[in-house]
Amino acid sequence: AIQIIKVAGGTMKDSFLDEGFILQKSIGVGQPKVVEDAKILVANTPMDTDKIKIYGARVRVEGLAAVAAIEEAEKAKMRGKVESILAHGINCFTNRQLIYNYPEQLFADAGVMAIEHADFDGTERLALVTGAEIASTFEDAGAVRLGRCKRIEEIAIGGQKMIRFSGCALNEACTVVLRGASTHLLDEAERSLHDALCVLTQTVKAPRVLLGGGWPELQASLAVDELAARTPGKRSLAAAAYARALRGIPATIANNAGLD
Repeated sequence: AIQIIKVAGGTMKDSFLDEGFILQKSIGVGQPKVVEDAKILVANTPMDTDKIKIYGARVRVEGLAAVAAIEEAEKAKMRGKVESILAHGINCFTNRQLIYNYPEQLFADAGVMAIEHADFDGTERLALVTGAEIASTFEDAGAVRLGRCKRIEEIAIGGQKMIRFSGCALNEACTVVLRGASTHLLDEAERSLHDALCVLTQTVKAPRVLLGGGWPELQASLAVDELAARTPGKRSLAAAAYARALRGIPATIANNAGLD
């Protein structure tokens, strides 16, 4: 999997290829910035709030103690969810959705790196390169396939904090970091790189190459010239004219390219 990220600033010459998967997110507060021999749980689950659902009803309390009891019940439910996640024996938790302060604190207390709000592409790609499956329930600790990589660390590129996953399980992860002075320039560079990667992919799948620059037209004109030489009568003149028209295409391409 090839990840392409764009970081404004610097010049195009500052772009580089990194042998790892880089996620444009930051690590939670108070959590480890480096994890070795990572066991990663990739999830898509709400960790922002886990309130007790009461529909079509009102709750009237007699005092602040009752309000505190409701809040504690909400916390207990979230605490149970975090404990179910930690039961998988992980040291990194990556969630597609938000992680609010309370569960983030619980992960920090357990020494687990928590990464929140990894977007759809980031979550899917991370699961792909680490060999994980995206989980949404955590009751059975043996039912979820964890992702693995040798090292996770927080890095800075162009003043932005990012997370690098090195030594991914499938050994097929790399990231192209594009640098440029403006977002417009970065968008153009991304399109050009995407086109080049598509050409490379098709070449690997079907190792046949058709040269450009007017080469097909020139070969066709030679074949038509041979046919014209074997054709009697006025038909040979028409074939020869078509061959000359084909030979004009490479000249037009050269002129448009500014060549002699």
